[in-house]
Amino acid sequence: MAYAITRTCCNDASCVSVCPVNCIHPTPGEPDFGTTDMLYIDPAACIDCGACADACPVDAVFPVDRLTGPDTVFGDLNRDYYRDHPNDHAWGEPAFPRSLPNGLGLGTPRIAIVGTGPSASYTAQSLLRTTGAELTMIDRLPVAGGLLRHGVAPDHQSTKRIAESFASVFRHPRLTVHLNVEVGRDLTHDELAAHHHAVVYAVGAAADRRLGLPGEDLPGSLPATTLVGWYNADPTVPADAVDLSAERVVVIGNGNVAVDVARILLLDPDRLAATDIADHALAALRGSRVREVVLLARRGPEEAAWTRPEFLALQHLPGVELVVEDRPGVRAAIEAAAPGSKAALLAGLPLEPAGLGDPPRPGRRIVLRFHSTPTALTGEDRVTGVETGPERIAAGLVVRSIGYRGVPVPGLPFDEDAAAVPHRDGRVLDPATGRPLPGTYVVGWAKRGPSGGIGANRACAQETVDAFLDDAAAGLLSRPAGTGKEFARLVRSRRPDAVGLKELRAIDRTERARGEASGRPRVKLATVPDLLAAARR
Repeated sequence: MAYAITRTCCNDASCVSVCPVNCIHPTPGEPDFGTTDMLYIDPAACIDCGACADACPVDAVFPVDRLTGPDTVFGDLNRDYYRDHPNDHAWGEPAFPRSLPNGLGLGTPRIAIVGTGPSASYTAQSLLRTTGAELTMIDRLPVAGGLLRHGVAPDHQSTKRIAESFASVFRHPRLTVHLNVEVGRDLTHDELAAHHHAVVYAVGAAADRRLGLPGEDLPGSLPATTLVGWYNADPTVPADAVDLSAERVVVIGNGNVAVDVARILLLDPDRLAATDIADHALAALRGSRVREVVLLARRGPEEAAWTRPEFLALQHLPGVELVVEDRPGVRAAIEAAAPGSKAALLAGLPLEPAGLGDPPRPGRRIVLRFHSTPTALTGEDRVTGVETGPERIAAGLVVRSIGYRGVPVPGLPFDEDAAAVPHRDGRVLDPATGRPLPGTYVVGWAKRGPSGGIGANRACAQETVDAFLDDAAAGLLSRPAGTGKEFARLVRSRRPDAVGLKELRAIDRTERARGEASGRPRVKLATVPDLLAAARR
């Protein structure tokens, strides 16, 4: 019986490299790699060896005959992909890991990586495997993980398992970390460059896109970044940042983050109690009055922004009804939908007038509202609704989920239009000359904008690492004036409360012990003082 990839697919292609018959696609280098919802196994070519399941870092691969419940659909999805994308599974030219040539006159290369999220970890993993470099990882928070810790929904514990593949990075003897240290506040780019042969920025996209509408700044109007950080114990988000006293919540947007928000707000808190959700969020959800979440989309069903795996999970929430508001053009779009399209996923869901101007009806439900552009948020002291042209949706909480946005890093160029660092193959470019800044690189969302999931950072990181290797071989890197020990002293002088590897492990032990006591994977510490206190134990 063939294997199938299911909804937790991370797209990092670990499975591709171990498949003996090359039946997993798209592969890195194929045109649609990084743009498809997930990877797929061809059941006609699969030899049932199980190598992909063993290699998968997020437990997304299972024999088709073992799929149960809502996951049974993934057997069909894997098969149908090859109906639309026929492939002869011929092997391409093999790609071998590159390494840093000897005799370059660099001594032992020292590389700083700003950030500790997935893109930073993939970069560090590649550099540690292919070079003898000494790495320094720096993060503004006192704990590592980036969006893997503070962005992945708590009920997606299997997705978070990819952190286990990075565990060896944080145990490596050639790695030093300085957490609770912010570049641009505590250290400058020039200071990093003066102590390292190269600096790689993996700072993500920390801000949110704004609507630019009247009422957007009223209390009760939140960016999704705040709500996601709130339920994931991001120490920069206060425990009281989210008020769940309203019966209806409007989420503007219908991408995967919007789907996550809707699911978490309506999921039975008892199911979340076994996850690493923030304690304050779990308590708030237990007392929540939210019964209805409206996902508001400007475009039609065929252009929905969610991925199919995430939407399929939304259809199977116990006790939650999923309905589509019957608006002009929606029914016709669903009926005319091509097989396998996003609009086709809506076939069979109730199509009904939603009555969004009135209080929600009894029960819990998610309403999909298409062809609806918000024009204003209403209310005086607090949000009371969303206007969409002549219509008004009554709501006590509005979450805008229209995308993340990168923020400038002091000392680095920044493209305001793209909301990312200008680069060529990962080399940061001087906007005045269009030439690469020596020894300065970028990776992840800061490089390509906020697109692609966790696994997409693997290929992105490799491109940046290859650029570094080429520059090192070409003699384009300068020997730093300062030493590693001098840099460590500089960090301690600026941030006496900086967190190192020993302290990071103490935080991890504390959170795991708290989790073990309550039957959870971990109980996160949700404030900077609590994290620093655990670090000192």
